[in-house]
Amino acid sequence: MSSIFSRIYNGEIPGYFIARNEEFFAILDINPLTMGHALVIPIVETDYLFDLDAEFLARYMAFTQKIAKAIKAVIDCKRVGVAVIGLEVPHAHIHLVPINHVGDINFEKAKLSPGESEMKNTCELIAQAFTSLD
Repeated sequence: MSSIFSRIYNGEIPGYFIARNEEFFAILDINPLTMGHALVIPIVETDYLFDLDAEFLARYMAFTQKIAKAIKAVIDCKRVGVAVIGLEVPHAHIHLVPINHVGDINFEKAKLSPGESEMKNTCELIAQAFTSLD
């Protein structure tokens, strides 16, 4: 069975797509720690990030870096924090979380519940920033 991320990528489940190419895609987390919290995901289903081929991983990180820069351009934050946990979904993914304090990236804290219009607006702004980085 496909992972939830593959199902989102294939349009079976809705998602807020920031960007995608032939290898990777980025979506907003629907239960974000902070607004702008994104997930960057390889299209290929691999459970563990560090099982990826080194050259593929380098391209993945370059795509992730560009997403992080787009988030930073749109969201008022000191940094874009990075987390790789990989226990909740067996499909490698990187969390990018806009942060101002260390506690902003604590996955045990309550998640936000933004409305659809706020999610769409945030997604569109980050997507536009991503495109402008080309």
